[in-house]
Amino acid sequence: MKKIIAIIGILTFCVSARAQETLVTNDTRAITTGTAFLLVAGDARAAGMGDQGVATAPDAFSQQWNVSKYAFGESEQGISLTYTPYLRELVNDIFLGGVNYYNKLDDRSAVSASFRYFSLGEIQFTDNLGNDTGIDKPNELMVDVAYSLKLSEKFAMGVGLRYIRSDLKLQGGDLAGATDAGPASSFAVDIGGYYESEEKAYESFNGKWRGGFAIQNIGPKIKYEEDGNESFLPTTLRLGGGFDFILDEANKIGVTLEAAKLLVPTPPIYGRVDTDNDGDFDDEDTVILEGQDPDVNFFSGMFQSFGDAPGGFSEEINEFTYSVGAEYSYQDSFAFRAGYFNEHETKGARKFFALGAGFKYNVVNIDISYLLSASKVPSPLENTLRFSLSFNIGGKGTN
Repeated sequence: MKKIIAIIGILTFCVSARAQETLVTNDTRAITTGTAFLLVAGDARAAGMGDQGVATAPDAFSQQWNVSKYAFGESEQGISLTYTPYLRELVNDIFLGGVNYYNKLDDRSAVSASFRYFSLGEIQFTDNLGNDTGIDKPNELMVDVAYSLKLSEKFAMGVGLRYIRSDLKLQGGDLAGATDAGPASSFAVDIGGYYESEEKAYESFNGKWRGGFAIQNIGPKIKYEEDGNESFLPTTLRLGGGFDFILDEANKIGVTLEAAKLLVPTPPIYGRVDTDNDGDFDDEDTVILEGQDPDVNFFSGMFQSFGDAPGGFSEEINEFTYSVGAEYSYQDSFAFRAGYFNEHETKGARKFFALGAGFKYNVVNIDISYLLSASKVPSPLENTLRFSLSFNIGGKGTN
């Protein structure tokens, strides 16, 4: 029973519940999308700094955050593996895993690819007599490729193409045949830019500035049911900046700030108005009282998302999430990380502190992170260790 409850919760989280079928009358208007697993930090380095990566120093995990960073990668090639347990306090077979690869073509350009898989484990169904009626393994996955290019010695841009597949249909048990839902798929594009200054000498230390932006998961809506509503992909705008305090040859501290916003329409406030004056209220009498119609295509929805909140500008600001992270590294062989992530109470209420560490031996990097929730809303990643493993192949410079 605990497993079924967990699965139902995840399905509710991952499948967009569109507001056309409910009346939204309070101030809580969290934006929901399909394939929400794309928003979960897959690597332990980013997780250890408060789920940020658009403007942090380049690494093998940059594919999820900002593909343009690979153009500044120091190694000729890199490959990484990630593993994130999910809802560990309830079940032990739900996880997010992935693999990333990049290859520097020369000093100015790189190609990269990644694969991410979200498994909701096995669900064993039985009938009223306890007889087995089947096992389901709902899952979601994505695969993408990207190209990044330095437009100058300090700035690079990158573009990525992504295929997304979501299979959340439960085929067994009493739920079988309840809907005509099946696997859903879509394509999406990422666009990113990354700036890294030259090292500059200050009074008592050297320093380097970093900055980045990314617009991710730009693509058509995803449909889970043939005659059902379509769900927006989690199209996201990320902006960030940071500074590296280079204290000496061995010690460095990097500090980064990041903000992100879903470029998805805000659910409006619905109400019932007796439009035909017949004294009865039916579906046709449900109208938008405040806000804009969210039933638009993905491209229009991106622009609409900047000004459609029923609460006006103040609510639009509340739709931004913020994170601050810091990383101390010693001789590029050990790193300690900390971060904080904040989301407004009316938009999801995710608030947490994060701790992390990294260890490097020859070409191998091992990263771990741990999340400490600071919100009244439980986090599915609370009290969970996340692990990442990466390999730097080849020396610095060109191939």
